[in-house]
Amino acid sequence: MTDSSSERVAETKRHSWLVGFLIRLVKEKPLGTVGGIITLLLLLTGIFADFIAPYGVNEIHMGDYLAPPSARFWLGADNLGRDILSRVIFGARISVIAGLAGSIWATTVSLIIGVLSGYIGGKLDLIVQRFVDAWMSLPSIILMMVIIAIIGPGLWQLIIVMGLTFGVTGSRLIRSAVISVKENVYVQAVEAIGCSTPRILVRHILPNIMAPTIVLFTTRVPNVILIEASLSFLGFGIPPPAASWGGMLSGMGRYYMLQAPWMVIWPGLALAIVVYGINMFGDAARDILDPRLRGGVGRYGARVKKEATIKK
Repeated sequence: MTDSSSERVAETKRHSWLVGFLIRLVKEKPLGTVGGIITLLLLLTGIFADFIAPYGVNEIHMGDYLAPPSARFWLGADNLGRDILSRVIFGARISVIAGLAGSIWATTVSLIIGVLSGYIGGKLDLIVQRFVDAWMSLPSIILMMVIIAIIGPGLWQLIIVMGLTFGVTGSRLIRSAVISVKENVYVQAVEAIGCSTPRILVRHILPNIMAPTIVLFTTRVPNVILIEASLSFLGFGIPPPAASWGGMLSGMGRYYMLQAPWMVIWPGLALAIVVYGINMFGDAARDILDPRLRGGVGRYGARVKKEATIKK
Protein backbone atom coordinates (compact mmCIF):
# COMPACT_ATOMS: atom_id res chain seq x y z
CA MET A 1 0.00 0.00 0.00
CA THR A 2 1.39 3.42 -1.01
CA ASP A 3 1.81 6.34 1.36
CA SER A 4 -1.06 8.24 -0.25
CA SER A 5 -3.38 5.24 0.14
CA SER A 6 -2.40 4.89 3.80
CA GLU A 7 -3.11 8.58 4.38
CA ARG A 8 -6.53 8.26 2.75
CA VAL A 9 -7.38 5.23 4.88
CA ALA A 10 -6.29 7.02 8.07
CA GLU A 11 -8.29 10.11 7.11
CA THR A 12 -11.37 7.97 6.43
CA LYS A 13 -11.02 6.31 9.83
CA ARG A 14 -10.79 9.68 11.55
CA HIS A 15 -13.88 10.95 9.75
CA SER A 16 -15.81 7.77 10.48
CA TRP A 17 -14.85 7.95 14.17
CA LEU A 18 -16.11 11.53 14.43
CA VAL A 19 -19.31 10.74 12.52
CA GLY A 20 -19.91 7.66 14.66
CA PHE A 21 -19.40 9.69 17.83
CA LEU A 22 -21.90 12.32 16.68
CA ILE A 23 -24.46 9.68 15.64
CA ARG A 24 -24.23 7.91 19.00
CA LEU A 25 -24.40 11.24 20.81
CA VAL A 26 -27.65 12.20 19.08
CA LYS A 27 -29.27 8.76 19.33
CA GLU A 28 -28.24 7.69 22.80
CA LYS A 29 -27.63 10.91 24.73
CA PRO A 30 -30.29 13.57 24.04
CA LEU A 31 -29.24 15.64 27.06
CA GLY A 32 -25.64 15.29 25.97
CA THR A 33 -26.64 16.58 22.53
CA VAL A 34 -28.27 19.64 24.10
CA GLY A 35 -25.13 20.13 26.19
CA GLY A 36 -22.97 19.82 23.08
CA ILE A 37 -25.03 22.51 21.33
CA ILE A 38 -24.66 24.81 24.36
CA THR A 39 -20.91 24.15 24.41
CA LEU A 40 -20.62 24.88 20.69
CA LEU A 41 -22.60 28.11 21.09
CA LEU A 42 -20.30 29.14 23.94
CA LEU A 43 -17.23 28.55 21.76
CA LEU A 44 -18.68 30.45 18.79
CA THR A 45 -19.83 33.30 21.02
CA GLY A 46 -16.39 33.62 22.59
CA ILE A 47 -14.62 33.52 19.21
CA PHE A 48 -16.91 35.95 17.38
CA ALA A 49 -17.80 38.22 20.32
CA ASP A 50 -16.48 41.29 18.49
CA PHE A 51 -18.95 40.70 15.65
CA ILE A 52 -21.94 39.51 17.72
CA ALA A 53 -21.99 42.15 20.47
CA PRO A 54 -24.04 45.22 19.51
CA TYR A 55 -21.77 47.54 21.52
CA GLY A 56 -18.24 47.61 22.88
CA VAL A 57 -17.49 45.77 26.08
CA ASN A 58 -16.94 49.03 28.02
CA GLU A 59 -18.84 51.44 25.78
CA ILE A 60 -20.67 53.93 28.04
CA HIS A 61 -24.00 55.44 27.00
CA MET A 62 -24.53 58.72 28.81
CA GLY A 63 -27.98 59.10 30.31
CA ASP A 64 -28.81 55.37 30.12
CA TYR A 65 -27.70 54.44 33.63
CA LEU A 66 -29.59 51.39 34.93
CA ALA A 67 -31.78 51.40 31.81
CA PRO A 68 -34.25 48.48 31.87
CA PRO A 69 -34.44 45.94 29.03
CA SER A 70 -35.68 47.62 25.85
CA ALA A 71 -35.34 47.54 22.08
CA ARG A 72 -32.04 49.40 22.39
CA PHE A 73 -30.65 47.41 25.30
CA TRP A 74 -32.12 43.91 25.08
CA LEU A 75 -30.90 42.91 28.54
CA GLY A 76 -30.74 46.39 30.04
CA ALA A 77 -27.81 48.57 31.04
CA ASP A 78 -25.67 48.67 34.16
CA ASN A 79 -24.92 51.52 36.56
CA LEU A 80 -22.38 53.04 34.13
CA GLY A 81 -24.66 52.84 31.09
CA ARG A 82 -22.91 49.81 29.53
CA ASP A 83 -24.97 47.30 27.56
CA ILE A 84 -25.32 44.12 29.61
CA LEU A 85 -25.90 41.91 26.55
CA SER A 86 -22.55 42.99 25.09
CA ARG A 87 -20.79 42.36 28.39
CA VAL A 88 -22.38 38.92 28.76
CA ILE A 89 -21.21 38.06 25.21
CA PHE A 90 -17.66 39.24 25.91
CA GLY A 91 -17.79 37.36 29.22
CA ALA A 92 -18.24 34.15 27.21
CA ARG A 93 -14.80 34.76 25.69
CA ILE A 94 -13.21 34.91 29.14
CA SER A 95 -15.06 31.73 30.14
CA VAL A 96 -13.84 29.95 26.99
CA ILE A 97 -10.22 31.01 27.52
CA ALA A 98 -10.25 30.24 31.24
CA GLY A 99 -12.14 26.95 30.85
CA LEU A 100 -10.09 25.48 28.00
CA ALA A 101 -6.66 26.82 28.98
CA GLY A 102 -7.16 26.00 32.66
CA SER A 103 -8.40 22.49 31.89
CA ILE A 104 -5.58 21.79 29.42
CA TRP A 105 -3.01 22.98 31.96
CA ALA A 106 -4.65 20.99 34.78
CA THR A 107 -4.81 17.82 32.66
CA THR A 108 -1.15 18.24 31.66
CA VAL A 109 -0.10 18.57 35.30
CA SER A 110 -2.20 15.52 36.22
CA LEU A 111 -0.60 13.48 33.42
CA ILE A 112 2.96 14.45 34.38
CA ILE A 113 2.50 13.70 38.07
CA GLY A 114 0.22 10.67 37.68
CA VAL A 115 2.16 8.91 34.92
CA LEU A 116 5.57 9.30 36.55
CA SER A 117 4.28 8.42 40.01
CA GLY A 118 2.24 5.43 38.86
CA TYR A 119 4.78 3.93 36.47
CA ILE A 120 8.01 4.45 38.40
CA GLY A 121 6.47 3.66 41.80
CA GLY A 122 8.66 2.98 44.81
CA LYS A 123 9.93 5.83 46.96
CA LEU A 124 9.05 8.41 44.29
CA ASP A 125 5.42 7.31 44.35
CA LEU A 126 5.38 7.37 48.15
CA ILE A 127 6.79 10.91 48.36
CA VAL A 128 4.60 12.28 45.57
CA GLN A 129 1.41 10.78 46.96
CA ARG A 130 2.05 12.16 50.42
CA PHE A 131 2.46 15.58 48.83
CA VAL A 132 -0.82 15.06 46.94
CA ASP A 133 -2.54 14.03 50.18
CA ALA A 134 -1.31 17.19 51.90
CA TRP A 135 -2.42 19.32 48.93
CA MET A 136 -5.89 17.74 48.87
CA SER A 137 -6.34 18.35 52.59
CA LEU A 138 -6.24 22.12 52.03
CA PRO A 139 -9.44 23.97 51.06
CA SER A 140 -8.89 24.59 47.35
CA ILE A 141 -10.73 27.91 47.10
CA ILE A 142 -8.82 29.37 50.08
CA LEU A 143 -5.53 28.04 48.71
CA MET A 144 -6.16 29.71 45.35
CA MET A 145 -7.15 32.98 47.05
CA VAL A 146 -3.89 33.00 49.02
CA ILE A 147 -1.74 32.30 45.94
CA ILE A 148 -3.53 34.92 43.83
CA ALA A 149 -3.16 37.46 46.65
CA ILE A 150 0.60 36.83 46.49
CA ILE A 151 1.12 36.85 42.71
CA GLY A 152 -1.64 39.34 41.86
CA PRO A 153 -4.96 39.00 40.01
CA GLY A 154 -5.26 38.48 36.27
CA LEU A 155 -6.56 36.02 33.69
CA TRP A 156 -3.36 34.07 33.13
CA GLN A 157 -2.39 34.10 36.79
CA LEU A 158 -5.83 32.67 37.50
CA ILE A 159 -5.39 29.98 34.83
CA ILE A 160 -1.99 28.93 36.21
CA VAL A 161 -3.26 28.74 39.79
CA MET A 162 -6.43 26.81 38.87
CA GLY A 163 -4.44 24.46 36.64
CA LEU A 164 -2.00 23.62 39.41
CA THR A 165 -4.74 23.16 42.00
CA PHE A 166 -6.92 20.90 39.85
CA GLY A 167 -3.90 19.21 38.28
CA VAL A 168 -2.39 17.99 41.53
CA THR A 169 -5.79 16.75 42.72
CA GLY A 170 -6.59 14.97 39.44
CA SER A 171 -3.23 13.19 39.33
CA ARG A 172 -4.64 10.54 41.68
CA LEU A 173 -7.05 9.34 38.97
CA ILE A 174 -4.30 9.21 36.33
CA ARG A 175 -2.00 7.32 38.71
CA SER A 176 -4.64 4.65 39.31
CA ALA A 177 -5.13 4.19 35.57
CA VAL A 178 -1.38 3.90 34.98
CA ILE A 179 -0.97 1.30 37.72
CA SER A 180 -3.71 -0.86 36.18
CA VAL A 181 -2.26 -0.50 32.66
CA LYS A 182 1.37 -1.22 33.53
CA GLU A 183 0.42 -4.65 34.90
CA ASN A 184 -0.75 -5.79 31.46
CA VAL A 185 1.29 -8.35 29.52
CA TYR A 186 2.13 -6.05 26.59
CA VAL A 187 3.83 -3.55 28.93
CA GLN A 188 5.86 -6.32 30.53
CA ALA A 189 6.79 -7.57 27.04
CA VAL A 190 8.16 -4.21 25.87
CA GLU A 191 10.05 -3.88 29.14
CA ALA A 192 11.56 -7.34 28.58
CA ILE A 193 12.86 -6.46 25.10
CA GLY A 194 14.59 -3.37 26.47
CA CYS A 195 12.39 -0.44 25.39
CA SER A 196 13.30 2.84 27.02
CA THR A 197 11.04 4.32 29.67
CA PRO A 198 10.05 7.40 27.59
CA ARG A 199 9.08 5.15 24.67
CA ILE A 200 7.00 2.90 26.93
CA LEU A 201 5.23 5.88 28.44
CA VAL A 202 4.49 7.56 25.10
CA ARG A 203 3.69 4.51 22.95
CA HIS A 204 2.10 2.09 25.40
CA ILE A 205 0.95 3.86 28.58
CA LEU A 206 -0.50 7.17 27.39
CA PRO A 207 -2.70 5.73 24.57
CA ASN A 208 -4.29 3.30 27.02
CA ILE A 209 -5.19 5.91 29.63
CA MET A 210 -6.88 8.28 27.18
CA ALA A 211 -10.38 7.36 28.40
CA PRO A 212 -9.88 8.57 32.01
CA THR A 213 -7.84 11.51 30.69
CA ILE A 214 -10.72 12.64 28.47
CA VAL A 215 -13.13 12.20 31.36
CA LEU A 216 -10.84 14.27 33.59
CA PHE A 217 -10.61 17.03 30.99
CA THR A 218 -14.36 17.22 30.31
CA THR A 219 -15.16 17.41 34.02
CA ARG A 220 -12.50 20.06 34.59
CA VAL A 221 -13.88 22.57 32.06
CA PRO A 222 -17.11 23.45 33.92
CA ASN A 223 -15.33 23.36 37.27
CA VAL A 224 -12.69 25.81 36.06
CA ILE A 225 -15.36 28.15 34.65
CA LEU A 226 -17.26 28.01 37.94
CA ILE A 227 -14.16 28.59 40.07
CA GLU A 228 -13.13 31.52 37.85
CA ALA A 229 -16.55 33.07 38.37
CA SER A 230 -16.37 32.41 42.12
CA LEU A 231 -12.94 34.00 42.48
CA SER A 232 -14.00 36.98 40.36
CA PHE A 233 -17.09 37.32 42.55
CA LEU A 234 -14.89 37.38 45.65
CA GLY A 235 -12.54 39.95 44.09
CA PHE A 236 -9.60 37.58 43.50
CA GLY A 237 -10.24 36.89 39.84
CA ILE A 238 -10.09 39.03 36.74
CA PRO A 239 -10.02 42.71 37.74
CA PRO A 240 -12.47 45.23 36.26
CA PRO A 241 -13.31 46.55 33.74
CA ALA A 242 -13.01 43.08 32.17
CA ALA A 243 -16.41 41.52 31.45
CA SER A 244 -16.24 38.42 33.63
CA TRP A 245 -19.55 36.81 34.58
CA GLY A 246 -18.42 36.42 38.17
CA GLY A 247 -17.20 40.01 38.26
CA MET A 248 -20.55 41.22 36.89
CA LEU A 249 -22.30 39.43 39.77
CA SER A 250 -20.14 41.13 42.40
CA GLY A 251 -19.38 44.75 43.17
CA MET A 252 -21.98 47.08 41.68
CA GLY A 253 -24.11 44.08 40.69
CA ARG A 254 -24.73 43.30 44.34
CA TYR A 255 -25.16 46.97 45.21
CA TYR A 256 -27.86 47.57 42.57
CA MET A 257 -29.35 44.08 42.73
CA LEU A 258 -32.76 45.23 44.02
CA GLN A 259 -32.92 48.43 42.00
CA ALA A 260 -31.80 46.81 38.71
CA PRO A 261 -32.09 43.02 39.03
CA TRP A 262 -31.16 42.51 35.37
CA MET A 263 -27.56 43.34 36.31
CA VAL A 264 -27.23 40.00 38.12
CA ILE A 265 -29.94 37.84 36.51
CA TRP A 266 -28.42 37.63 33.04
CA PRO A 267 -24.77 36.88 33.88
CA GLY A 268 -25.93 34.40 36.55
CA LEU A 269 -28.27 32.70 34.08
CA ALA A 270 -25.54 32.54 31.41
CA LEU A 271 -23.14 30.97 33.92
CA ALA A 272 -25.71 28.38 35.06
CA ILE A 273 -26.69 27.38 31.49
CA VAL A 274 -23.09 27.05 30.31
CA VAL A 275 -21.96 24.96 33.30
CA TYR A 276 -25.02 22.72 32.98
CA GLY A 277 -24.49 22.26 29.22
CA ILE A 278 -20.79 21.42 29.49
CA ASN A 279 -21.50 18.98 32.35
CA MET A 280 -24.14 17.18 30.27
CA PHE A 281 -21.88 17.03 27.21
CA GLY A 282 -18.91 15.82 29.24
CA ASP A 283 -20.96 13.10 30.90
CA ALA A 284 -22.26 11.90 27.51
CA ALA A 285 -18.78 11.99 25.97
CA ARG A 286 -17.45 9.89 28.85
CA ASP A 287 -20.14 7.23 28.37
CA ILE A 288 -19.50 7.06 24.63
CA LEU A 289 -15.69 7.19 24.64
CA ASP A 290 -15.04 4.92 27.62
CA PRO A 291 -14.24 1.48 26.13
CA ARG A 292 -15.49 -0.24 29.29
CA LEU A 293 -19.00 1.04 28.54
CA ARG A 294 -18.97 0.66 24.75
CA GLY A 295 -21.49 -1.96 23.79
CA GLY A 296 -22.19 -2.88 27.41
CA VAL A 297 -24.87 -2.00 29.90
CA GLY A 298 -23.62 1.57 29.98
CA ARG A 299 -24.77 2.07 26.40
CA TYR A 300 -28.37 3.12 25.98
CA GLY A 301 -28.99 1.21 22.76
CA ALA A 302 -27.49 -2.00 24.09
CA ARG A 303 -29.52 -1.73 27.27
CA VAL A 304 -32.76 -1.27 25.35
CA LYS A 305 -31.98 -4.27 23.14
CA LYS A 306 -31.14 -6.37 26.19
CA GLU A 307 -34.41 -5.45 27.90
CA ALA A 308 -36.36 -6.26 24.74
CA THR A 309 -34.66 -9.67 24.53
CA ILE A 310 -35.48 -10.43 28.16
CA LYS A 311 -39.14 -9.53 27.63
CA LYS A 312 -39.38 -11.89 24.67
